[in-house]
Order: sequence, then structure tokens, then C-alpha cells
Amino acid sequence: MGWRDKTQDETYSDEEVESRLKEYLPHWYLENGWIRRKYRTSGWKGTLMVVNTVGHLAEAAFHHPDLTVSYAFVIVKLMNHAAKGITNKDFELAQKIEEVIMWQPGKYGGALEGTPDDPRFKYIKYD
Repeated sequence: MGWRDKTQDETYSDEEVESRLKEYLPHWYLENGWIRRKYRTSGWKGTLMVVNTVGHLAEAAFHHPDLTVSYAFVIVKLMNHAAKGITNKDFELAQKIEEVIMWQPGKYGGALEGTPDDPRFKYIKYD
């Protein structure tokens, strides 16, 4: 990705953040110093799957988001507290979260078919 032109803990200006989000993470947005993304789910089961997935990725990265959790959505908020702004850590974790949560294997062929097009099996609302 093209945002590695700063060191690990250097922060980006709001304009730089918005430009990078537009280019690399179009479903994310900047608000009150955080980059954010709302993932819509089909109910509590899907919400827990998203929360657990984000939790695993954040722990593996040792960079932890704030989460707002409700019945049918999860809001992920990232900001580097130590640097007091948005850094490469935030962009990289957001990208990994986006890749995993929005993964739809059925779109690409292969042995993994993805969830059937049936309300009984839906758990996340893909963009």
C-alpha cells in the first residue's frame, strides 16, 4: 500500500488520512480523530463473529480498536493513542480487518463456496 511513506508512529494530517481512505479503504471514514467503519450484520450471531474476528486481528497486531457493538452492527474505530493520531498502524490494521470481514470466497470460485444465498445462513451484509 502507498501509505508507508511515514515511520511507524508518525501521524498523518486529516487531509492525508482522507486521501488514503478514499484510495485504499473507501468504506472507512475519518471522524473526531478516528478512522471508522460500520459493519452491518444480520443479527447477534453475525455481530459476535465480527467482534471476535476483529479481536483476533487486533491482538495479533497488538494494536487495539475501540468497538461499538449492537444487535445488527459493529463500529470499529482506530487511532494510535500513543502517537495521538492516525498512523500506519491504523491503516494497516484497518486494511487487514477489511480484507477478512469482507472476504466472500464464493465470488472467486474454488472449493470454498461461501454462504448460500438464503436468509438462514446470512450473517453479514456485504458492501
